Amino acid sequence: YIVTSSQYIDTLETQIPEILSENILIEPMNRDTATCIGLAAVHLLKKDPNATMVVLPSDHLIFDQDKFVEVIHDAINIVEETDCLMTMGIKPSRPETAYGYIEAGRSIAQYDCPVYVAKRFIEKPNKVKAIEFVNKGTYLWNSGMFVWKASVLMEEIKRFLPDLHSSLMKISDAIGTDEETTVLEEIYEEIDGISIDYGIMERSTRVNVIEADFRWDDIGSWTAFERFFDKDENGNIVKALNSKIDTKECIIFGEDRLIATIGVSNLIIVDTGDVVMVCDKSRDQDIKELLKILVEQQELTKFI
Repeated sequence: YIVTSSQYIDTLETQIPEILSENILIEPMNRDTATCIGLAAVHLLKKDPNATMVVLPSDHLIFDQDKFVEVIHDAINIVEETDCLMTMGIKPSRPETAYGYIEAGRSIAQYDCPVYVAKRFIEKPNKVKAIEFVNKGTYLWNSGMFVWKASVLMEEIKRFLPDLHSSLMKISDAIGTDEETTVLEEIYEEIDGISIDYGIMERSTRVNVIEADFRWDDIGSWTAFERFFDKDENGNIVKALNSKIDTKECIIFGEDRLIATIGVSNLIIVDTGDVVMVCDKSRDQDIKELLKILVEQQELTKFI
C-alpha cells in the first residue's frame, strides 16, 4: 500500500506498476504523518482486523537488504506477541545533526535480536550533542520506520489524539461507499495535522525500539545528496544546464532552463520549471517550513 497525493499517481504507475491501483491511497492534502499513517490503518482494518503494519517512508536509501528484511520479520514477530509499538533505531555511523535520536532504555532480554524500551526521543541535536550521543553508545538514529498492529495504533490515536481518531472513524465508515471521496476531502479540511512522533511515539508507554545495523540513509533533504553524487573540482553537484563563474560548494538541480551563477557559494539552487528555490545549504531543514507556508497560502487563496 502507498499513501500519497494525486500529483504522484502517474509517476507511481510508471515506476511501480506492480502496485494495484486500489492499494494507492490518495490524500487530498498534507495533514502530516499521524493522519497519513492513520488513513492507512483504517483501510487495512477494513480488510483485516488483525492487520500488522510496517510503515516505511519513501525517501530512504537502504543497503544490506537481507538484513533489512530480517529486522522487519523480527519486529513483526515481537509486535504480534506483545502489542507494542515498534520503531527501528539505526546504529549511528557518524554524529549526524540532521536526524532525531532515540535513547535506548532497558534491554528486553527474551528476544534474540537487540530490543529496548524506548526511553526518550530527542530532536535533531547540535554537533556537540550528536558526538556525545554517538560516544555514549545508547542512542540510535530515529529512522521513522515503524511496525505495529493497526488496531494497537488506533487505540493509541484514540488515547492521545481523540479528535483525529474521530475523524478517521468517519473516513472508515465511508470506505467503499459512493461518498468515500467526498467524506475524505471534507474530513481532511477539518484535521489539524501532527506528526506521528509528536502525537503518539513521544507520549505512548508502549514504544520499543529494535536496533538495526543495516546501512541506511535518509535522503529527504538536499544536502543529503552530497553523500551520493560526484562533485566537480569546486565542490559543486550539478544536475542541470549550468554556466558558472567562481561558484563553489553549491547544489544545482534543474530541468530545461539554463541556470547561470557568478560568485556564489554554499547554495542550493533548484529550478522545477515553474518554481525556482535558492537556499543557503545550512538552512535546508527550513525548506519544510517554507512548504507549509506555501500550502497555507494556497489554501487561503481558495477563500479570496
